[in-house]
Amino acid sequence: MTRYLLLIFCFFTFSVAGQSQSNIDVLHYKFTIELNDDNDTIYGRADITVKFLESSNRLEFNLVQPDKKGKAMSIVNIIGPNAKNALADPGLRLCQIDLSKKTAVNDTATYTIIYKGIPEDGLIISKNKYGKRTFFADNWPDRGHNWIPCKEDPADKASVEFIVTAPQHYQVISNGIQIEETNLVDNKKRTHWREDVPISTKVMVIGVADFAVNLSGTINDCIPVYSWVYPEDRDKGFYDYAQAAEILPWFIKNVGPYAYKKLANVQSKTRFGGLENANTIFYSEHSVNGNRQSESLMVHEIAHQWFGNYATEKSFAHLWLSEGFATSMTILYMENKYGKDTAIAMLKEDRDQVIDFGKRNALPVVNNTKDFMTLLNANSYQKGGWVLHMLRRELGDSIFWKSIQLYYSTYGGSVADTDDLRKVFEKVSGKDLKQFFQQWLFTAANPNLKINWNYNASSKKLNITTEQLQKGEAFQFPLEFGIYTEKGKPSLQKIAISKKSETFTLTLVTKPESIVADPNISLLFEATVSEIK
Repeated sequence: MTRYLLLIFCFFTFSVAGQSQSNIDVLHYKFTIELNDDNDTIYGRADITVKFLESSNRLEFNLVQPDKKGKAMSIVNIIGPNAKNALADPGLRLCQIDLSKKTAVNDTATYTIIYKGIPEDGLIISKNKYGKRTFFADNWPDRGHNWIPCKEDPADKASVEFIVTAPQHYQVISNGIQIEETNLVDNKKRTHWREDVPISTKVMVIGVADFAVNLSGTINDCIPVYSWVYPEDRDKGFYDYAQAAEILPWFIKNVGPYAYKKLANVQSKTRFGGLENANTIFYSEHSVNGNRQSESLMVHEIAHQWFGNYATEKSFAHLWLSEGFATSMTILYMENKYGKDTAIAMLKEDRDQVIDFGKRNALPVVNNTKDFMTLLNANSYQKGGWVLHMLRRELGDSIFWKSIQLYYSTYGGSVADTDDLRKVFEKVSGKDLKQFFQQWLFTAANPNLKINWNYNASSKKLNITTEQLQKGEAFQFPLEFGIYTEKGKPSLQKIAISKKSETFTLTLVTKPESIVADPNISLLFEATVSEIK
């Protein structure tokens, strides 16, 4: 996801009160949805197949019940083995199903929830910029409960199918592959999509609108890449989104196999700049302009198909494993295509944002807040990306990429947390990285250095004193100095910083003209460098 218009939406909060209980693992969702042009009421049927992880006489799903505003889902009926009644508290996001017989561990069953209502969120029913009526799901992070019964936990991944009945003039896009499109009576059309690779509810999606559709290319003779844009933006949109066919092979080559059977890039009404729905990415409707200005946005969202969608964070506290990876991979892609200067400029900009955010918000990257929207910040994105950049610089390109590939092959199709990633890097590098991960990801600070230097002409000694000004314990890191003399080309000296205050002495034939800390942009920090005369 790209943080577009984030400030507009930062006032939304999402309580986890009533989050689905952990006694079930959802195996499959089958959502049957009926839409119309007369009003915003949707009619839904959810067939949910679950496995019981423990013996229980109750199960729960997230689903908002009607409150005084009336915009929510009303349950019409619940059908399933031993289901005797359902408790739905008005205004809450929980549907509890009581069972007349206690289940056994590993029992599986399918429960059907029939419901209707007007979504307050999650499924956005509105008009696009051309005044055309549209329906776009926007589940991230935990807004799916506003229109579908589900278990809203990024670690609970399930296969899914959407069967959408809507007026015939609409086209429907969703996760997976299309297995049916049938015109019905009364000018209606039934469209059926199915995704067999388990995914989180945060990236389950439907888009219903008038579309122009184009095949941008086929990767490895088996992965079709499509562009879905508003008909009014047909030419510009097809040109802009066709870049996806260039981006996808880079990730396959450098990270690992693509997990899905198609990639669709969709112009939409998402509130974000881009939303990385599994193999069906939604972009802001303003992302199309015919000059390909959204290339980095597309790289970011396509990166999520590997990091976030297939290899998924165990909880939102570890969101950087999704957003930090996508941020880092975008820079690496742009470096490969446009050169190191482009990457350096992006890294400098990201570093400035991290330092600025840290001054206003003393928070660690791994953050257990329950207000998930607040995680869309410079820690999850830019600092997470910088952590990966520092690992690359410290360990070298070969070990870095081997670690990335091993992480993906190990946790693709599953879930991971920050310690899981650390162990992968330690296995490949043979190094103990506990200190590195602790200080950069679990510490609510960034290094702030005061650096003073002086040169003794008689002894030919250069003294460099570093003082860490940030609160808390000292960070440990290698710091490179560029020492510039009259000859112009700098000499590079790397120093291992480990204390709050320390002095290093180097032998130097002539006095430096200047000293630059971190000339190759390898460290996340802020510093002042001064000569003491």
